[in-house]
Amino acid sequence: MEELKIFAPATVANLSCGFDVLGCCLDSVGDEMLIRKNELKEVKITKITGQDLPLDADENVAGVAVKALLKELGSDEGFDIEIVKKIKPGSGIGSSAASSAGAVFAVNKLLGEPFQKKDLIPFAMQGELLASGNAHADNVAPALLGGFSLVRSYCPLEVLSLPVPSDLRVVVLHPLIEIKTKDSRSIIKQNVSLKSAINQWGNLGAFVSALYTEDYELLGRSLQDEIVEPVRSILIPYFRELDELVTGNGALGFGISGSGPSVYALCRGDENAEKVRNSIQTFYSKKDIDFELHLSAINEKGVKIL
Repeated sequence: MEELKIFAPATVANLSCGFDVLGCCLDSVGDEMLIRKNELKEVKITKITGQDLPLDADENVAGVAVKALLKELGSDEGFDIEIVKKIKPGSGIGSSAASSAGAVFAVNKLLGEPFQKKDLIPFAMQGELLASGNAHADNVAPALLGGFSLVRSYCPLEVLSLPVPSDLRVVVLHPLIEIKTKDSRSIIKQNVSLKSAINQWGNLGAFVSALYTEDYELLGRSLQDEIVEPVRSILIPYFRELDELVTGNGALGFGISGSGPSVYALCRGDENAEKVRNSIQTFYSKKDIDFELHLSAINEKGVKIL
């Protein structure tokens, strides 16, 4: 193969109880990328549509991630990268992760797959480092692997894939304001109380258990965050009102997607998810803020070839 066109999916990270260690992959929204070999022995970002992002490969997350992969291989291969950007930067649904994960997935394919999917995560994390100042994996891991990902350890890196309950759906509201990940991370407290930590890891353990047992009620009770959400939620318009609205309309739980401003609701079944989606649509349409709404199943494959 000389070129490859791929779909690079959006993701929801943290999922309330799993800051920097938990994420899931969406099916209905993502970027499209075209990657082709070139004879220049250079990594080039040749075209970006949809968003104003750097074409310099050293300043673009896709270019940085690919260069990290090629450096590990000791390869001097060159690639042209075109990106149709459908995930807005600063949206909180893994914009930088989609570009990073999609680029390394495609280049790995074009090189004959020297790496397994899971081995691509550290390269994609270099794109996250450029974007946010932190090489976190809770977006790039589910983008590459699909489904739910749990980062058990960062040093050494160990990522676990978790099961996906069949009726689980995600509704994502993206208020069209930008919250930069670097800024959102800067307001988080670096020390937390033992009581909060105990509650947080109890909820994370329960969340993982609920995925394995398809216990939707337990899943909903686990979506609690007393460490990050109380601080970040003040940056998101009508957060508390939305929480009450969606849970009152049958959502399993509600929280901030990644660093925000997007928020998510987990729902059981299409009918319930549509009800939650419609309630958000009605509520936010009356506010003076433009927004996007997504309803998605969990994408169990991650990045895919188009």
